Amino acid sequence: MGVRTANVQDGNIGETLESLAATIHGRRESSPEKSYTARLLTDVEDELLKKIAEEASEVIMACKDKDHDHIRYEAGDLVYHLLVTLERYGVTLDELAGELNARMK
Repeated sequence: MGVRTANVQDGNIGETLESLAATIHGRRESSPEKSYTARLLTDVEDELLKKIAEEASEVIMACKDKDHDHIRYEAGDLVYHLLVTLERYGVTLDELAGELNARMK
C-alpha cells in the first residue's frame, strides 16, 4: 500500500478525468525511461494489464477492511491505470461516456 494522500478535497469528476486523460495522452510523447505513464503506454502489454488486476484487487481488499480513505486511495490508482489502458487501446472518454449512457436507457 502506498502512502495515503493528505488533505484531499472534493473535486469535479468530469474535469478531473478529462484533465488526467489529456495528461496521459500527452505522455505518449515522453521518454519511457523518464515517464512511468509513457512506459505503461509503450512497453510490454502484460505489465499494464497486471497493474489493472493488482489495483482492482487492492480496491477489493480496502473494501473488505471497510477503510474509507484506503478505498479512495486505491480507487484512484485503479482509475489512473484504467485511463492509461483506455489511452493505450484508443478508447476515448467520450466513447466510454457513450457506452455508460447507452446502458442507462
